[in-house]
Amino acid sequence: MSGEARLLWDEGVTRYNFGPGHPMDPVRLVLTRALVETLGLDRAITVRGAPPADEATLALVHDPDYVAAVRRASRQPAEADEKRGLGTADNPAFAGMHEAAALIAGQSVAGAEEVWRGTVPHAVNFAGGLHHATPGAAAGFCVYNDPALAIARMLRLGAERVVYLDLDVHHGDGVQDIFWGDPRVLTISLHEHPRTLFPHTGHPTETGAETAAGTAVNVALPAGSSDEEWLRALHAVVPELLAAYRPQALVSQHGADTHFEDPLAHLTLSLDAQRLGAEAAHQWAHEYAGGRWLALGGGGYAVVDVVPRIWSHLVGIAAHAPVPPETVVPEEWRQRVYALTRGWGPGRMTDGRAPRWAEWGAGYDPADRVDQAILATRRAVYPLHGLLA
Repeated sequence: MSGEARLLWDEGVTRYNFGPGHPMDPVRLVLTRALVETLGLDRAITVRGAPPADEATLALVHDPDYVAAVRRASRQPAEADEKRGLGTADNPAFAGMHEAAALIAGQSVAGAEEVWRGTVPHAVNFAGGLHHATPGAAAGFCVYNDPALAIARMLRLGAERVVYLDLDVHHGDGVQDIFWGDPRVLTISLHEHPRTLFPHTGHPTETGAETAAGTAVNVALPAGSSDEEWLRALHAVVPELLAAYRPQALVSQHGADTHFEDPLAHLTLSLDAQRLGAEAAHQWAHEYAGGRWLALGGGGYAVVDVVPRIWSHLVGIAAHAPVPPETVVPEEWRQRVYALTRGWGPGRMTDGRAPRWAEWGAGYDPADRVDQAILATRRAVYPLHGLLA
């Protein structure tokens, strides 16, 4: 396996644009790519584009009738099929929607192919991570489910055990449901509790179909969960499951919307905790998955202050050239921010925090809501993997 990592990027992904006022502003992609460049990370990772996902690739996950509906909506946005989630407030139809969504999917699929075949150990597509789309409908700002397509491509190439780790604040429902009955895929989602956040799924009792019992894992954290609580939950559940499942590849989704500045959710993570989550995924890929790691973006609606920084950290981690948290953000990039947004970006690559968390083995507090959430997940799935809850 080559030691060189890959960043999948094509300027065309910025055409995935639901229009003015929509939370998923493509400026977040433009600014992330610019920050990667001004930090010099593109000298530590090979940047290349990939073609859009074709009909055969999309059919690995999506119904042909749905793909046809997306194509029609791309040509005639005013006639989009709302029953398929197109032309709604979350997913407004726009000209070229199919082409832009297929291009994002193509980057993730290409990254999956390179990682699986050993061309590169790690690949990143921060434009990807669109985890809510179902086989037959758009949902939650997601038209095509690129994480599921990437995993399906690995399975087609011969993978027998793939782990999908979703760190977005929203439940990774689309990916979970697509592989609900497939024991070759273990989905793990760490998210805000469905009581308080879309898509209102992801309870710990959702553990997979009878044919794949224990291969859906959900950690539903209470609103307001902090750095230390989130990191405690992450480390209390994921490593033991990875060790038991023995994946051949790890696909992780790094939605930036767990941050305390995100306008659409209610967790209170700092950039520093998010960075530690990305570092953990990288470490686990090496420790449990033979180094095969595909890292994707996802949600994130603090499009200037948060998204570009955390995804630049993600690129640096994948490139084995991590950005020190105390790094000053280049003035060149802040000038680019001002030109595009008439606001100034953050000054450093840190929120100034150094989270420390208590490992699960240090004890369980029955009155603590986060510990209750962790225990509920462990009790639901650990016995199905031969582990003690």
